[in-house]
Amino acid sequence: MKELRIPIGTGGVLTRRSVIAGTAAAVGATWLMTNLSGCAVVGGAPGAIPLKFWHLLSGGDGIKMAGLVDEANSQNPSFFATQTVLTWGTPYYTKLAMASAGGRAPDVAIMHASRLPGYAPGGLLDPWDLDLLAHYGVTEADFPAPIWNAGKSEGRVFSIALDAHPFILMYNTDIAAQAGVLGADGQLIDISTPDQFVDVARKMQAVTGVHGLSYGYLGDGAQMWRLFYTFYKQLGATMTLEPGTEAVVDEDAAVTALEFMQLLLDDTIATASGDYATALAEFVNSGSGMFFTGVWELPTMVTAGLPFDARTIPTMFGTPAVYADSHAFVLPHQNDPDPVKREEVYVFVSQILKDSIAWAQAGHIPAFLPIVESPEYADLLPQAHYANAAEILNYDPQAWFTGSGSDFQTFFAENVQSVLLDKTDARAGFQGFVRRLNVLLSKPNPV
Repeated sequence: MKELRIPIGTGGVLTRRSVIAGTAAAVGATWLMTNLSGCAVVGGAPGAIPLKFWHLLSGGDGIKMAGLVDEANSQNPSFFATQTVLTWGTPYYTKLAMASAGGRAPDVAIMHASRLPGYAPGGLLDPWDLDLLAHYGVTEADFPAPIWNAGKSEGRVFSIALDAHPFILMYNTDIAAQAGVLGADGQLIDISTPDQFVDVARKMQAVTGVHGLSYGYLGDGAQMWRLFYTFYKQLGATMTLEPGTEAVVDEDAAVTALEFMQLLLDDTIATASGDYATALAEFVNSGSGMFFTGVWELPTMVTAGLPFDARTIPTMFGTPAVYADSHAFVLPHQNDPDPVKREEVYVFVSQILKDSIAWAQAGHIPAFLPIVESPEYADLLPQAHYANAAEILNYDPQAWFTGSGSDFQTFFAENVQSVLLDKTDARAGFQGFVRRLNVLLSKPNPV
């Protein structure tokens, strides 16, 4: 059994796992493993403790995660983690809540950090033991403050982030070079105002003859919200959603953000009526020079062989800020968790964090700073060009009904799509969204 040994007097944590290892040496590991509950062989080495791991990662992300799980199992024969992959969005989060409430929870799961406010306060998650986590080499100092703090609820840590996946700006380097908007370093020139961004986009459009920017939003509340919230936060605005009270918002900032989005959707800078698939295809086929998208599309661009680079969305409204979320490890609530099995979960999670350079290859920014600060990550391009997004990211405003895969972004789309598509009044559209928020804030958390 692979074990971290801490000498007496170093302040190390005395764990049940280490006591068991010592006892096994004294009385015989075979007898001990035969008599421990929950240690039946389900795969891996004889005596391996089975761990149930749920997540919602599919496609390229799912392949990368499967590789990380296989590596963790290989490096730690004391456990064997098996994956259950469930449908992204509402089906996953509903099943996770029901499993936690009904006593059928997995040992560890992935959830978006933005969904924490809807789960932790209701007792659906167990908090992490930070001393035990530190025993296996993972501490608060190993994470950017915004990412670590997103895992907290009522002063306790309920999620440990694997990554940050922000909304970013990709650009075609050949088109940018022809448009004369690359700097001496070969990267997109600095942009610090809305007018500068519009100028760069128009120069790229002159090269493509189609559009300067690809941005798809029709029927996609997530796409609308991600860009809006980036600009809204760059304006220094906040949004507070406190149950039992009305939403506290900055309406003027919201209008400024929405009106700038309207300006971009003029059928020259960007199409006025495109969906996400259309925007993706347009950029891949060099019909535009820039693309507002998530880091998760990086493998798509690599596969397409596109000459491209990526960067954090330029700060155009004064305050560095981007929209993002994180895939994070959580401990679904168990009434009487097996302490041996629970400790192996800590080993499992720490192993994946320490191997997350592989996760970075999928485009995500690893949350574990020793990876981001490594020479290997510095050589990973274009990932290293947007790594600074981890310091300025913004998750959804906290409420039981917000977060990735929730209906929150759908409610935003119901009120804002006409603002973007038909160029209706931005203030009236945002006010409609706020009214919908106030209805939700008057209701209790159903889970």
